[in-house]
Amino acid sequence: MKPLHNAFSALLGAASAFTAIAAVTAVPALTGCYASEGAYIVDDSPPPPREEVVVSRPGSVWVHGRWTHPGRRWVWQGGYYEHQHVDQVYVDGRWEQRGRGHVWVDGGWRARGGVVIR
Repeated sequence: MKPLHNAFSALLGAASAFTAIAAVTAVPALTGCYASEGAYIVDDSPPPPREEVVVSRPGSVWVHGRWTHPGRRWVWQGGYYEHQHVDQVYVDGRWEQRGRGHVWVDGGWRARGGVVIR
C-alpha cells in the first residue's frame, strides 16, 4: 500500500507544480470553443456530415462518423460498427445549436419503443 501512496503523493506534487507554473506564465487560450456546465460548446457551426459507405453486417449497427473540434479547426472522426443490443436501437449523436454556440449530444442505445414482436 505504501508504493501506491507514494505514487499518489508524487502525482499530486506534479499537479501542484504545474498549477503554480501555469499561474505565473501566460497560457494560450483556445479560441472558438469552451466548456460550460459539463458541455463542450463550439462557437462556429459544424460542416455538413460526410457521406460514409456502409456495408451491411448482420448483428451489427453502424455508428455514423461526426465532426469534432479538438482545437482550432474541425476534424472528421469516422464511423464504426457496434454489436446490436437485444431489444434496443442505436440513436445517433448530433450537434445542437444552443444559444450562440453548438453542443454535441451523445448518441447511444435506447430501449426499443412501440410493439415488440416475440
